[in-house]
Amino acid sequence: MALIEIKKNKFDIDIDLRYATKNNITGRKIFREGKCFLESLAAEKLFFASKIAKDFNCRLKIFDAYRPQYVQEALWKFCPDPDFLTHPKKGSPHTRGVAVDLTLTKNNVDLDMGTDFDDFTEKAYHLSKNVSLESRRNRSLLLSIMILAGFDFYEKEWWHYQLYNSKNFSLIKNIT
Repeated sequence: MALIEIKKNKFDIDIDLRYATKNNITGRKIFREGKCFLESLAAEKLFFASKIAKDFNCRLKIFDAYRPQYVQEALWKFCPDPDFLTHPKKGSPHTRGVAVDLTLTKNNVDLDMGTDFDDFTEKAYHLSKNVSLESRRNRSLLLSIMILAGFDFYEKEWWHYQLYNSKNFSLIKNIT
C-alpha cells in the first residue's frame, strides 16, 4: 500500500495537524513526525474533494489523516471511549491511512461547525440539533463535498471521513 504525503500547495488545502501540536484533546503534542499522509486512493479522493470545495469558494483544512499506532495508543489511553476512538489493537481507519478529519474554511477562517474538532459530545453528531442552523448548513456542505468525492462518514463526528470498507485496508506499521 502506497502512502502519499499530502502537501498544502499540491492539494490546494490547509493542514493543521492537531496531534502534532498541543491544540488537541490531550493538551500535549503526541504526533512526532507531524507530516500528513493518506493511502493513495484516499489521497486521490481528497484531491477531488478539494476541487469541489473550491467550487463553493471554500478550502479544506485537515486536522488528522494517517495516524501512527503510538498516536492511536496515546489517544485511547487519554479517552478510552469506543464511540469516538477505536481500540488500538483493532486498528482504526486512521491507522490504515484511509481516514481524514477536516473542516472547511473561507477566506482563511474556519466555517462554524458548532463544535471544535474532537468534541466528544452529542453536539458533534452530524444531525445534532444542539448547534445553530448555520453550523448545520456548514456541516451539510462538508458532508456533501466529501460524499461526492467518494468518502464515507461517521455519524458521531462531523469532521471524520474515510474510505468505504476501511477494514479491508491493512494496518500501517510505520511510514518509512
